Amino acid sequence: MKELKAATEQTDRLTSTEPTKPKTTKAAWYQAVWRWHFYAGLFAAPFLLILAFSGAVYLFKPQIEGFLYQDQYMADEMGSQSLPSSSLIGAVQEAYPDAVISSYKVYDEESRTVEMSIMDGETPKSVYVNPYTGDVQGELIVSEKFTEIFKKLHSELIVGGTFANRLVELAACWTILLLVTGLYMWWPRNRKSIWGTVLPRFRSKGRTFWRDLHAVPAFWFSIMIVILIATGLPWSGVMGGQIDRLANSTNSGYPAFATTFAEKPQSAVRADDVAEDVPWASQNSEVPTSAVGGYQTISMDDVTMIASMEKVAKPYTISMPVGEEGVYTIATSHSAPWDNATLHVDQYSGGVLSDVRFNEWGIMAQGITAGIALHEGRLFGWFNQALGLITCLAIMGIVISSFVMWRKRKPDGLGSPKKPVSKKVTRTVFVLMIIGGILMPLVGLSILIVLIFDLVIVKRIPPLKRWFHGRTA
Repeated sequence: MKELKAATEQTDRLTSTEPTKPKTTKAAWYQAVWRWHFYAGLFAAPFLLILAFSGAVYLFKPQIEGFLYQDQYMADEMGSQSLPSSSLIGAVQEAYPDAVISSYKVYDEESRTVEMSIMDGETPKSVYVNPYTGDVQGELIVSEKFTEIFKKLHSELIVGGTFANRLVELAACWTILLLVTGLYMWWPRNRKSIWGTVLPRFRSKGRTFWRDLHAVPAFWFSIMIVILIATGLPWSGVMGGQIDRLANSTNSGYPAFATTFAEKPQSAVRADDVAEDVPWASQNSEVPTSAVGGYQTISMDDVTMIASMEKVAKPYTISMPVGEEGVYTIATSHSAPWDNATLHVDQYSGGVLSDVRFNEWGIMAQGITAGIALHEGRLFGWFNQALGLITCLAIMGIVISSFVMWRKRKPDGLGSPKKPVSKKVTRTVFVLMIIGGILMPLVGLSILIVLIFDLVIVKRIPPLKRWFHGRTA
């Protein structure tokens, strides 16, 4: 009990915001790091709640959509032989005479309907066809699918656009610094400090209870949180571009072009612009062109036969050619990472112009692809989903407990920690944060904006200065 009391008193002294002058360099370092931790958490906390909640829901996309859209997804009547692909396309063209079919998706379950993406006027829709009878079983507006709403919330905060995407990326990057500073503050430095960091103080109450509820899960889940953030960054606008350039510049990304025969066709079109379900590693790859020579376009039956002959794993999506020089693109990215593939097929001759598989990617592209599967909860089945869910719940608990701790301090104004007396320590920590900002450009930009705001506006307006730097009660 004496050790427990001593540890509690030590924690309270370290986390107190009373304006006591640090007596040692160690205390100054703690104060400086805590200050950055506080501001990072202040910005990132609301976004982390949104990302964790939406991510936890999206992890279970297969189960949720399978339940909600059972009438569309499952064939209401099965037979011994499925109809040709051309017949199924004909059924959709008859039901939607003015629509344009953009892709044809085949699943591995025999009881699943065939899904086709169409543009009905200006509305993107998914249409579901019974592969045994040719009946159109229903449609769904893509943007109104339940999990699509959470996907957009997760990546674009619903409102969409570049600015929202950058905010999400900025919050994710700041979270990495939030974890680093938090681990520095609460890393157990002796046997006594294990309590409240590695293990909670079960009999504690009040603010100490909430502090343990904040620090202990953060300690245990820090690695998994960093992994989730790192595996999500390839989709981001700034860091994603940097990751892609790094992979390609080190020849560890996607091959510039791969073909089993013939010379490389010239094209400036990206795969992600003309095809669906393209693996991350091949989204920026150049799309070859079909040799225009008066030939008739091959049928979907021919393309599905090519997919079967080339042993493309299901589920796969066949995207239709765009223009006279366009190609059929057979892509799969929702299967196991090692089954990912991207094939471009000449729309007239049926020749496979490009065929790149997982084992032909560089080591970095392979690792990122496996990481994306982990992020989405499909790398190793239900256990992956459960691990992701527990991590998301831990993130939400960490954020909520930090808010309760903040309110229990009863701050006067914002209640930010005081600046350490040691200017040398302050400058050193600031330089370290700038280095982090160089590695993560959006973080660096935000640091400069906050610094200018503090020096130019806050310091010159007394009410703002008192609110930002006011003493805590």
